[in-house]
Parts: sequence; structure tokens; C-alpha cells
Amino acid sequence: MDKPLFRISINVTPEAEEAVVELLTNLFGQPAVGYTDLEKHTTSAITYLERFGAAQRSALLDDLRALRETGVHVGSGRLTVRRLRHENWAESWKRHFKPLEISERLLVLPSWSNRKPRRGQSAVVLDPGLSFGTGHHPTTAFCLEQIASLRDASARQSFLDMGTGSGILSIAAAKLGYSPVVAFDFDPDAVRVAKENAAANCVRINLSPQDLTRLPVRSGERFDVVCANLTYDLLIEERRKILARLFANGTLVLAGILKEQFPKVRRAYESAGLILVASRAAKEWRSGTFRFRR
Repeated sequence: MDKPLFRISINVTPEAEEAVVELLTNLFGQPAVGYTDLEKHTTSAITYLERFGAAQRSALLDDLRALRETGVHVGSGRLTVRRLRHENWAESWKRHFKPLEISERLLVLPSWSNRKPRRGQSAVVLDPGLSFGTGHHPTTAFCLEQIASLRDASARQSFLDMGTGSGILSIAAAKLGYSPVVAFDFDPDAVRVAKENAAANCVRINLSPQDLTRLPVRSGERFDVVCANLTYDLLIEERRKILARLFANGTLVLAGILKEQFPKVRRAYESAGLILVASRAAKEWRSGTFRFRR
């Protein structure tokens, strides 16, 4: 426990916070967080590592450079490295993950929280990890809000989660009473973690490793609500497969889209006969909910 840790902090713009947090998580295989100091008016992306040397620094700077080249306004990108005592790690990390109240129907919280759900509120217990999705990212939050608002307690509704990551969307759907709940991800590790999270939440989900690009266009199973939190190119290129899994009177929630990419996605789905019924922009992201025209 006396082994030191390194606190890696990068100054970023608020718009780039989530993108840099995801970059750190993917690069180092450790959870990262975003933190805003309201007094100093600064935003940072932070992670904690047991080792940080010249090779790690070089890889991080290369990835930040590549992120800028995609058009993300990172800001100064100033890198700060602090050496910490090991026992500070757990609490320093946990302080950034607070319970997240999605709506009066849904609460997301880490396992160490003492927060209790209100009467009639479903709770998803999920700790941050290597699989993407804790509810704090704007795109995930939008999907969770839509899943909760679309639930009709008087009817049976099925749910499909494309690109499940941590499993947060499908777990929330199951907690809210959707049935059946089906989810897939192309990453076997994500599926493994999602299954563990589902078991920890005592819900039943049909989870499998699947690659959307390799699925047949036609599907024998359709769903009332489909969530696809994917990259915009996949949402456009695989539109036919996504729509083939949605009932004619169903609802499609699309996320994982940068603001400047959203018009292309919207046009692609409106040309297929859908209309945009809800949308939200947060930071550099925009998400939308669609239904077929009637």
C-alpha cells in the first residue's frame, strides 16, 4: 500500500472534457474522470496510474494531437503530473463519481454510495470501469432519460441496446420493466463486464458479442425501443440493419454523435421515413429520438 501513484491531469475546454476522459481511459486502461473547479473556472480530465514515464507521456501527447486533428477544441492541454501516496488513490478516485438522478423514475449510483432511491425510483448500481458508460457522459445521459420517459408501465415493451458497453442502458431498461431486454457489443470484454454488471443489479438481459457490421440486414426480432449509442458513420452505414430491428410504431434513440455530424445522421434517418421527436445538445455532442411518420 506504500507504492506511490501518479495523478495525471490535463487542462481542457468544457466541450472537450468527455472526449479527453475517454481518451485517457482507452489509452491507459484505467478509469478517468472529468472535474470542473467552479472557483477557478477550469476543467480537467484526470486519471491515476501506478507508472508514468517518458513512453506514457509521449503516447498521451500523440493522442491529444490526434484528437485535435479531428476538430475537437481541446484547449491548452496542459499536462500536470503529481506523485501521491497509494492510500489516497481510492478516495481521490471515488470523490468524482456521485449519484446521478436521471429522472423521478431512475437513479444511477456507484456501489459505495449511501444514497437511497426515492419511492417509485429504480436504481442502477454501476461502478466506473474499462467499459464505457457510467451515465455521466451527455450521450449516455440522454439515452437514459429517453428510456425512462418512454416506459409505459401499462404495456409490455421490448428493448434493444446496440453497443452496450458497460450495459448501463440495458440494465436501466430491465430495472424499469422493459422485457425482453437484448443487448450486444462487438467487444467481448465489454460483454463480459456488462454481464457482471447485470448480475450485480439482479436483472436478466440477453447479452452477446455481436458486430453490427456483420449482422444480416433482416432480423426476425423487432423491438419497441432501440438505443444505438454508436459512432455516426456506423449509424449511417448500418441504417437498414438498425431500422430492420425496430417496430413500425417503435422509438429509436441515436447517440454518440458530434454536433457537426448530427445533421448528416438526421437526414439519413428522415430520408428513411422517420421524424425527429426529441433532441438535445450538450458540450460537443447531440443526440436524437426518432419515430416513423404515420
